[in-house]
Amino acid sequence: MSESSLKCIDVVAGLIWQQQRLLVCQRRPNQPFPLKWEFPGGKVEQGESSVDALKRELREELDIEVQQSSEIFNHTHVYSGVSEVNLRFFQIHEYGGQIKNVVFYQISWVGLKQLTQLDFLEGDLLLIRRLQNSEGIELLS
Repeated sequence: MSESSLKCIDVVAGLIWQQQRLLVCQRRPNQPFPLKWEFPGGKVEQGESSVDALKRELREELDIEVQQSSEIFNHTHVYSGVSEVNLRFFQIHEYGGQIKNVVFYQISWVGLKQLTQLDFLEGDLLLIRRLQNSEGIELLS
């Protein structure tokens, strides 16, 4: 399959902070990319805005209601032979409810330096590198 014929998917993800640690989630063994770590979020449905998709996904995955967020980074990543993913990352400034693990194998609060110790989805790695260097301060301010 050529890169130009890959399925193109729009994906949103939320960065949720608590005491200088970031919420990360591990995919279940029976999902595509089994046991990979990721930021919570998912596919944007047809006719849905990125913000509406983010709110829906975090409600479904973590049982929270996003009240305030801002896009901090976006890029496109190609999963060779699988799909081209347009990723939009949002910092979650405010949400209602208590975070619950609804769909993941596990969730964890991790410091920035520990992110590279986890086996993340390839599409998240560019953001992680930026968060860990001086650009991270710019992204989050």
